Amino acid sequence: MNEISEKTILNDIINNLALMMRTAQMHNINNTAVINQIERVVLLVNSVLSEAGILRIDLVGEFIHINNERVRYPLEHLFNVDSLIKELKKRGVGTIIFENKLEMEEVKVFVKSFISAGSSDNPFEAIYSAVSGLRSIEIDRLKSVKEQDRDIRKIVKKSYFKAVAFSKGEINVNKVKAKDAVSVKKTKMIIRSLVDMILEEEQLLLGMTAIKDYDEYTYHHSVNVSVLSLALGQRLGFDKKALTELGIAALFHDVGKVTVPPEILNKPASFSDEEWTIIRKHPVWGFKTELKMKTIDPIIIRAAIVSFEHHLNYDYTGYPKLRIAAGLDTFSRIVSIADQYDALTSSRVYRRTALSPDRALSILIEDSGKKVDPFLLKIFVNMVGVFPIGTLVMLNTQELGIVCESNPLFVDRPKVRVIANKNDIRSDYIVDLSEKMPDGRFARSIGKTLDCNKYKINLAEYLFTAPVQTPPQNITISM
Repeated sequence: MNEISEKTILNDIINNLALMMRTAQMHNINNTAVINQIERVVLLVNSVLSEAGILRIDLVGEFIHINNERVRYPLEHLFNVDSLIKELKKRGVGTIIFENKLEMEEVKVFVKSFISAGSSDNPFEAIYSAVSGLRSIEIDRLKSVKEQDRDIRKIVKKSYFKAVAFSKGEINVNKVKAKDAVSVKKTKMIIRSLVDMILEEEQLLLGMTAIKDYDEYTYHHSVNVSVLSLALGQRLGFDKKALTELGIAALFHDVGKVTVPPEILNKPASFSDEEWTIIRKHPVWGFKTELKMKTIDPIIIRAAIVSFEHHLNYDYTGYPKLRIAAGLDTFSRIVSIADQYDALTSSRVYRRTALSPDRALSILIEDSGKKVDPFLLKIFVNMVGVFPIGTLVMLNTQELGIVCESNPLFVDRPKVRVIANKNDIRSDYIVDLSEKMPDGRFARSIGKTLDCNKYKINLAEYLFTAPVQTPPQNITISM
């Protein structure tokens, strides 16, 4: 089954599942129209079970996922899908699992119990009791908002680290020396997963880029640059195809560095002039490496261009030096900003202390029109906010917190996860700095930014998990 036909079948399953329930609400279970819909659902579900072995439908917020992937349905299915979501919520059903070979009679039992449970005092238990003896159908409760938030964070984390593992497996010296072909198909799958996350859970995925790994900088950096580039590309209105191509180009932007001798790349001190000369060759080496792949794909050619151009700078003062300035590729200008931002906010072998996100933004703003494209940088700043995710801040209420979500409407008023209150008591709740008090004043504002490294704050502890408290109602503002 190819990717397009699989997506079509998944869409059809949800649409026909909704039609089956709607039809059964209007007619007897043995009505011809109901039977026809049941047969259609059985046929579609069994076509998936024959290959996957299981078909799990989950209601996550306002979206339906099948086998842990969100189903994107066409506009003409919207009414039916919304109706199904409403009925699932009404009955407290969050998960439907089909296994083995689906039989007509079992589906009839499920549908009959689902419809009749609509008038039950305990609808979920009524359905659960009816299907508990069935061989091919199971259900589970609808999860709370907090539980769903925890699950979504797990999915985002899994997508991110799957990309890191792929980067580690594909961008290494052994692959380059062997001139092994990078699997374009596998690369697309990895990047498409990140694209889906950017479109659905941008803030959580951007939060992952704030968590740095000193020991595996190269691989995390490649993925971080890809994620930041995708977020910027989304802001520019790129469609999914363009985003996928951009993500791949960003992921492989530093492939030339695997050719740099490790004793130079991992040197724990400043580079000499001779070593800088070698380092500055990596864009050319990356360009050549990608064009020497056994399989040349148009996407790889675009990635090779980005590898060559990402250090040229907006005003061409970077490297490699060119005789003629022919105009930088849009992808290259996007990746350049993402690359510089992530590099500035990361600890390196030769620079153990990373810059704070807001300080890194200040440097990029100083370089606007010189090293970076001023138009793209303006959009980037609006995307990450004046205080990017991961920034440690002290609020004017004397609460200590970490910026956890940007605010596109108020770039200087993000959401902050408070980790200690004014009495230095450990806390864990989220506050929205755009919220106002009855007199029109903002309830909270950022007083100053602080250094996470100095205070030994473990960002992963807060950005991987959901908060466990609700914010206090009575606050005192320091004047």
